[in-house]
Amino acid sequence: MTSDIIVKIDDRVRLMSALLAATRYPELSQQKKPHGTHAHARATKKFLGLQAGHEAATTLQIMIDQRAPLEAIFALALVLRPPQYTVDKPPRWMPPGWNDKVRDFETVSGLAGWWQSEAAVWSSALDQSQKMFAKINLKPFLKPFVGEIKERLIFMPNILYPTDQEISFRLGNDLVAIIPPRLAWGDSPPWPFDEDPAHVYRAAILAYGRLLMSAYLRTHQAKVAEIAQTPLPISDALKAAHPGWMEQFTALFVAGAVAIYLEDHVSHAEAKSYILMEKKVNGLDVLPGVVSVLRRYLTEREAGRYQNLLEFLPVFPRQLRVARRIVTL
Repeated sequence: MTSDIIVKIDDRVRLMSALLAATRYPELSQQKKPHGTHAHARATKKFLGLQAGHEAATTLQIMIDQRAPLEAIFALALVLRPPQYTVDKPPRWMPPGWNDKVRDFETVSGLAGWWQSEAAVWSSALDQSQKMFAKINLKPFLKPFVGEIKERLIFMPNILYPTDQEISFRLGNDLVAIIPPRLAWGDSPPWPFDEDPAHVYRAAILAYGRLLMSAYLRTHQAKVAEIAQTPLPISDALKAAHPGWMEQFTALFVAGAVAIYLEDHVSHAEAKSYILMEKKVNGLDVLPGVVSVLRRYLTEREAGRYQNLLEFLPVFPRQLRVARRIVTL
């Protein structure tokens, strides 16, 4: 069986990750959440120590200080055209000439030689990730919820920066997920990708599921606006974290989809662990109910009662309200 996930490493993504290493980003992320990092990330930061004052790095730091989304920054990296890193239509938020500064940073820092000397660790991350997806197809799993999926699903393992944040975005016909390994406790190094299938599949489903469901709901925005008159039975904290009915439903859907996939394709224990963690960390006390309602939809769709999720959405809030009271782990 051929996987529908394309696992790859892109030098432009590695370059942007390395550029982050030359900013204050690593220190800032540690202040928010102290954690162990991959040995390669630490070594790259040390290797680039003299480049912290490079204009490409200082400009990126300004963008970070101004809360520029990392998704936008990494998406820009993938539209740069090597070797000159030209960009056909620079986004309005990109500082003038920043792509030229990025090219100069790559040259003067000697990154090409660094990648060559560190090839083994990147090759290992790539091999581990390819192993995890070798016999995995996510499109058939997601199709009952979002319809036919024509986009390419791209998974990029990242052992550089950010070390504690997963990045996903749509770029043309590609859905790109840039995923670090799971953090271990304390100062321990992160888990290898192939020793933690639950992390890899969770990250992929969250990334692609969020992008696909957001697009699906926008496509049917008029109908969804009517359905959204019935609020979802979620906590005030979740409402604050996800303003808007579509954002709230998408958050519930991706969490529920991960739990279903883990239970059906990894183990009941991994699914239970994930649900407990989501309840503890993200306040998703409603998640067992979400899983129950989504499974009911799949069963009734298979029986012919529903043709697609849009037909089921009007009853979702009511069914979730009931399931929230009676469904537990």
